[in-house]
Amino acid sequence: MNAAPAGLGTHVCPCGRVDAKQRAVAYADCCGRFIDHVDNTPAPDAAHLMRSRYSAFVLAHAEYLLTTWHSSTRPATLDFEANVKWLGLEVREHQATGADTAEVAFVARYRAAGAAVRLHERSRFVREDGRWFYVDGDQHG
Repeated sequence: MNAAPAGLGTHVCPCGRVDAKQRAVAYADCCGRFIDHVDNTPAPDAAHLMRSRYSAFVLAHAEYLLTTWHSSTRPATLDFEANVKWLGLEVREHQATGADTAEVAFVARYRAAGAAVRLHERSRFVREDGRWFYVDGDQHG
């Protein structure tokens, strides 16, 4: 598993999570604990997995994304668009839809080829053997 870029652990997590005092949470204390230790520290719920997958996109961490993608919908490979600048994540809703299923609605903002883009998706997740996986999602305008 590829580790985050050197020194990122003390930097603000790309997912934008804040603590109770509205202070930005460090990568190592947030998504880094899942991304950098995927084999022994799975995300505890679908919302944490969603945030860590966003951070993995920001960091171009394909291995983590593929590992946390459900085998029924996982692509063989994952390519990243060149010159994409991720601008932020807003998790709008997280709800259990069953004992081992959940949905997370979010908006991710990024800039590509000079254009601002808002990706609004309701993602579906499933838990198998104690681990959450991204299954798929519906994009909204």
